Amino acid sequence: MPSPKESSPNSTLMTVKRMSHKVLDHSQLSRSAKSSLFSTISFAAIFFIIYADIFVSNLPMHTIDLRSHEVLDHNHDQTQVPQEQIVSTFRTDQSTPQLSIQAKIEELEDEIRDPLVPPENATREERLVWFRRKLPELEILKSDNLSQQFHGRVLEFLNNGCSLQFYMVWLSPAKSFGERDFLTMDTLFKSHPQGCLMIISNSMDSARGYRILKPLLDRGFKILAISPDFPFLVKNTPAESWLEELKSGRTDPGYIPLSQNLSNLIRLAMLYKYGGIYLDTDLIILKDFSGLRNAIGAESLDSESKIWKRLNNAVMIFDINHPILLDFLEEFATTFNGNKWGHNGPYLVSRVIARLERSGRSLDYNLTILPLKAFYPLDWIRIHRIFRKPERESESRAVEITLNELNARETYAVHLWNKRSRQLAIEEGSVMARLISEHCVICQDL
Repeated sequence: MPSPKESSPNSTLMTVKRMSHKVLDHSQLSRSAKSSLFSTISFAAIFFIIYADIFVSNLPMHTIDLRSHEVLDHNHDQTQVPQEQIVSTFRTDQSTPQLSIQAKIEELEDEIRDPLVPPENATREERLVWFRRKLPELEILKSDNLSQQFHGRVLEFLNNGCSLQFYMVWLSPAKSFGERDFLTMDTLFKSHPQGCLMIISNSMDSARGYRILKPLLDRGFKILAISPDFPFLVKNTPAESWLEELKSGRTDPGYIPLSQNLSNLIRLAMLYKYGGIYLDTDLIILKDFSGLRNAIGAESLDSESKIWKRLNNAVMIFDINHPILLDFLEEFATTFNGNKWGHNGPYLVSRVIARLERSGRSLDYNLTILPLKAFYPLDWIRIHRIFRKPERESESRAVEITLNELNARETYAVHLWNKRSRQLAIEEGSVMARLISEHCVICQDL
């Protein structure tokens, strides 16, 4: 019989087994506890990020530097926006006081992807297959609970004593609405402080969109981002059948992002149904538009005859139900081509008006073709020049001459040709920097 201080091989083996079981149990418990703890911490972190964003979005805000996202305090007296105006600007369900976690995730996902951009180098057949698969995601083509309020919201907003009513269209994610786009609004309200601006946009009719617009809202300017009811906009117009064909998946959207062509259509439909002034988001507004009526601007001239060669639809001013708008809508529906840049935009308005002039019917339309200097004093090839600072005395003189011409002549706005100029820096002392400083309200991020 072994002594108490000795142990047999069997008893030693049993002891080792018991110890190994204890170590194993402890390891499993440790991993389980760590996994639970990690899950709890992860969930708490996600919960904190989401609700911190909601909390921060409701804090009083000053002007935002759109490039650095720093808060700027300009020591301006800010007009408080009525709570009902703030609520009506949000693209949220009024029955839910705050976004759920799932809704927050979906909003972030919507900001990341743009379902209106087709795959590159796809054939027509491949593009149609892609488009039919994407159709359920294209909310802009549908009517939902929010978009069905569109007409009522428009009428309510325009009943605010607007000196003029302006429209912009933004079909890209709200996060891509940048400082240059903001400058268009900033300079617009400098020359039209009592004007009303409506941004037709699903993405901007949101909490993120509200935060972008808040510096202007805080100063009492009348601006509304609103989700469109596309079927309502084209109802009883020649474009109604085109929309049905598109929604059926039988129309090839083309390789050009569909958002560009939907923007071309929305601006025409808005002007036809409500009248007013359409503006692209790459303009610097210099003068009051109140003297303009039923007008569109020439973009280029024939070198010999000096008669307009091409018009542009970046700025259009028309009365409600003007007959030329119906002609534009019919041209869009019957000649749509998503594979030719400008075919459904600048070239469309040029084709229609050229036909009217050839037929001698243009006088019946009470239509004004404004000269290049009205909106397009610089073409896309030369636009880079106004972004550069003067290095020599001769260049400084050229800056002064250009500024005098733009401010003294009948130039209402300067189109910036965003595809060409978006990446150009606005250099100190340049024509652009001087124009903005003279024609802005907030004047941030110059």
